[in-house]
Amino acid sequence: MMPAARESLLDAAYTALARRSWSTVRMVDVAAAAGVSRQTLYNEFGSKEGLARALVRREADGYLVGVERALGSHSDARERLTATAEWTASAARENALIRAMLTGCWSERLPSPTLSAVPSSSAVPAQRRADGPLPSPGDFVAVVRDRAVAALAGPGVAKPDTADLARSCELVVRLALSCVAAPPGEGGVGELVRSALDLTK
Repeated sequence: MMPAARESLLDAAYTALARRSWSTVRMVDVAAAAGVSRQTLYNEFGSKEGLARALVRREADGYLVGVERALGSHSDARERLTATAEWTASAARENALIRAMLTGCWSERLPSPTLSAVPSSSAVPAQRRADGPLPSPGDFVAVVRDRAVAALAGPGVAKPDTADLARSCELVVRLALSCVAAPPGEGGVGELVRSALDLTK
């Protein structure tokens, strides 16, 4: 199957999920919305659980692409971290699956795939990856922190020299996640992050 068709199916599933709870989303409707047969959908994802895992994996990957973009958006380290926190908060506000992944709070409306790997017999490499372990909130904190450290420290910086930077990066990620759970008032995420980073100097 073409990757474009897989994306169309994931788009159709995401659109269906925006309109109704996952438990009422039917595979036949997702296939019809994507313009493929139900058999094609099952060949690609194996089951509704497989489709859910693939959808969660895609949204997780999309979030991390946005993190990379935010980390490359400025020359100033503080502004790069601020942009990363703002991206995290806005992505979670606009995407219920990203919010659930970052907070671990899965509502009844959403699919709630197990985070551990599931046995995969899929011949589709993308589905085998989706059937692997899915990131937990703690995994996201670690991944974003480590990517931020790598982006800000640059190549060739000794590990001990990055300990303070890693703490600051983790603080920013955790602050962004707290803003997802309890949205900030005036000034928003950016002002909170800048203030926190000033305190850590």
